[in-house]
Amino acid sequence: MKARIKWVENVCFMGESETGHAVILDGAPEAGGRNLGMRPMEMLLIGMGACTSFDVVTILNKARQPVTDCVAEITAERADSIPKVFTKIHVHFVVTGRQLSAVQVERAVKLSAEKYCSASIMLGKAAEVTHGFEIVEAAV
Repeated sequence: MKARIKWVENVCFMGESETGHAVILDGAPEAGGRNLGMRPMEMLLIGMGACTSFDVVTILNKARQPVTDCVAEITAERADSIPKVFTKIHVHFVVTGRQLSAVQVERAVKLSAEKYCSASIMLGKAAEVTHGFEIVEAAV
């Protein structure tokens, strides 16, 4: 896997993936940025959330669970001093579907957290990472 980060101006950068996708990252105005894009640490959380969400939905689909939506709500705390690393990260899944099995949803979240999600397992080496979920019955 490769990535390329190109400086645009001030504290604005463009990140490009080897698959040809690009994203703008920028700093806050007080840091010399124009607030044109996400901060790098926000991008890190979004990457982790996408990684674990991919796992959860894939596992539930393989278990033939009728999932209609999955949202990962992530909250994080950072150290007060530099380096301001993440110290706590909580991922709360809101999984919507028809008559979903709580056992299957819990299993999917646990498998992602402990076995499949490279991003959350890696971040778990530096921060306390916890997971939770709720199930919402889809409207008929």
